[in-house]
Amino acid sequence: MADFPIPVSVLTGFLGAGKTTLLNRLLKDPALADTAVIINEFGDVAIDHLLVEQSSDGVIQLSDGCLCCTVRGELVDTLADLVDRLQTGRIKRLKRVVIETTGVADPAPVLQAIMGHPALVQAFRLDGVITAVDAFNGDATLDAHVEAVKQVAVADRIVITKADLVSDADVLVALRARLRSINPGAEILDAGDRETGHAALFECGLYDPATKTADVRRWLGEEASLHHHEHGDHHHDDHDHHHEHRHDSRVSAISLTHDGPLPFGAIETFLDLLLSTHGEKLLRLKGIVELVEDPSRPLVVHGVQKIFHPPARLQAWPDARRGTRLVLIMLDMPEDYVRRLFAALANRPSIDTPDRAAMEANPLAIAGMPR
Repeated sequence: MADFPIPVSVLTGFLGAGKTTLLNRLLKDPALADTAVIINEFGDVAIDHLLVEQSSDGVIQLSDGCLCCTVRGELVDTLADLVDRLQTGRIKRLKRVVIETTGVADPAPVLQAIMGHPALVQAFRLDGVITAVDAFNGDATLDAHVEAVKQVAVADRIVITKADLVSDADVLVALRARLRSINPGAEILDAGDRETGHAALFECGLYDPATKTADVRRWLGEEASLHHHEHGDHHHDDHDHHHEHRHDSRVSAISLTHDGPLPFGAIETFLDLLLSTHGEKLLRLKGIVELVEDPSRPLVVHGVQKIFHPPARLQAWPDARRGTRLVLIMLDMPEDYVRRLFAALANRPSIDTPDRAAMEANPLAIAGMPR
């Protein structure tokens, strides 16, 4: 059988990024023996024939076509069928599902299918998004295709492939810096590194499998982001060169924090307003909230565009740090608007607003919040 919910990992990356090669290598690891792989075959790209035979009941190939649009319904059906096979004993065990998207796919609808379906959300949990980036063509791909930038932006893990084909070390350094600027919270790994196995790529979720406890800092990407700032990875080349990366500047990652508890109504209103005004531009949101109603049990929020996972509560705070921490990855969304909206709902006047009275009479203020 399986322990529900089953972790689901989404493997994405642009055409030619080496997703299937990476997946084939991972599937040879005995640790991934009870993994079902759902792939969207596009052209001749497919899992090795040998592996298909070895796990004939575990590998499910979707029909041709873009996974994010033409077969989204089929993805839901396929996941539901996996649950049925487990419950009827046709599959003995299932520890993980890996969904490989096509190279041109926007991963958001795939994530929404897992997080937003009322039945599937009971059986599966999104473990994380793994994005492969081709070291040789990565820069050009990111320049040419905003979809590639979005794939990097929503990732929990970024895997640089084909680094052995790049002779100039500066090219790799610049690519890593660019990926870090698009997504400061994701861990960046090298596919050629022996350490880049299942342990490094999977288990991206809120719970650390080693300790069986919630690791909020790791889940929110705060470790990677801190490493990024400490080591100065965030430098940019000269302005003209950076200007060429026209899609990169459309993506922004921001962190919103508030010390002390907030009413559930404040968070609910903030998310509702955000989704109703700019929902399609919200690539991903993760967060943990201290609530006025029950400060001892933090609320976990996780969303992709307009679809949010049902709110979940942890049994206790995993460490001494409390308050609210939200991490947002956004495309073409006005950062100032988001910050002002959050400040308004937390009843914090913006420091650059000269007329404090406008804030004191804030129509968005939540009843019962201290002024």
